[in-house]
This record gives sequence, C-alpha cells and structure tokens, in this order.
Amino acid sequence: MKKVLCMMLVLGVAIFILSSSSGLCRSLAFKDNIYSPGKLKPTDSVLKVKVGDQAPDFTLPAVSGDKVSLGQYLGKKNVVISFVPAAWTPVCSDQWPGYNAVREIVFDKYEAVLIGITVDNIPTLFAWTNQMGALWFPVLSDFWPHGATADRYGVLRTEGTSERALFVIDKKGIIRYIDVHDINTRPRLENLVRELQRLQR
Repeated sequence: MKKVLCMMLVLGVAIFILSSSSGLCRSLAFKDNIYSPGKLKPTDSVLKVKVGDQAPDFTLPAVSGDKVSLGQYLGKKNVVISFVPAAWTPVCSDQWPGYNAVREIVFDKYEAVLIGITVDNIPTLFAWTNQMGALWFPVLSDFWPHGATADRYGVLRTEGTSERALFVIDKKGIIRYIDVHDINTRPRLENLVRELQRLQR
C-alpha cells in the first residue's frame, strides 16, 4: 500500500511539473541555444487517420544509428508516438526530457514504449538530443522523403514541420487516442496517463 501511495505521489508531482506551461523542466544545458519561433498558429494540418484505424506503419532512421519500425512492437508493446515540430525550440526541448521522469510510473507500468519523431535530419537531432541528455526512447528522423510519415498521419504543417501530436496505439496496431495539440504548449501528461490506463481494461 505504501508503495502504491508513493508512486501516486510521484506521479502527481510529475504531472504538475510536466503539465505546467511555464517551462519548469527546461534544461539549463541549452542556455542560449534555443530558437524561439514566437507564437505559431495552434494547428495547421488535416488528420488522415482516426481513432479505430490501423496505424500507418513506418521505418525511420534513429539517432542511435538503428532503423525503427512501428511494426516491430506489434503484439509486444503499446506505443505512444510523439511528433514534435522542430529541434532546438523551447516547448520541444521541455517536452521530451520530461518523459524521462515518468518512464517507470507511466510507460513501463502500462507496457508502452515511446517513439519520438521530428522532420529534422539526423545530425541536427544528434546534436539536440546529446545536449538534452540521455533519452530512454528512440528519436527518429522523418527528414527524407521530407515529412512522409507525418504526412501519412495528417500532421505535416504547411511550412514543413510537424504538429505537436500524440498517438496512442495498442498492441494490435490500432490507434486508440489522438491529440493534435496546440503547437505552442506541451500536452498534459494526465491525459496521456488516462488513455494508457484505458488500454489495460
């Protein structure tokens, strides 16, 4: 019982910090290297998939040097795909490191793996994530053909970046949740936790 209460307390604190729009978890390692694009149009694409659809498969290069496919997790893990617009920008540089803090109490607990995707090239992603610190999840480049995976999901914006979007996909490869979020803010962690809990029912 004490262990459960402790985990709930940790999760509550993590949700508070990660859901804040004030940038509380911004890494000091970035200092003056972050480019601020200013306030952007909240969303700028038309979804091509919906909840209940089979998630489009993809194979993309990872910063680690491997190739990662959505299909490799079929029957093994639930998958959360996190599309973010661009490396070296403020909200993206907060969002991904924040997922490190909740790996065990959110992703591991609900048998889920996280996949991060941007339309940046591998050298850019390497430099960005290296300065960000070790991330436990694969970071993939949707650079060429430019934004092809984002486009298949319907989250490629007209200026060539992707939306800030989360897709929860179950072990059968079915899309169970979609959040095409306001590009200017981080998605709320409690919403993701709720959707992962639903997969356990």
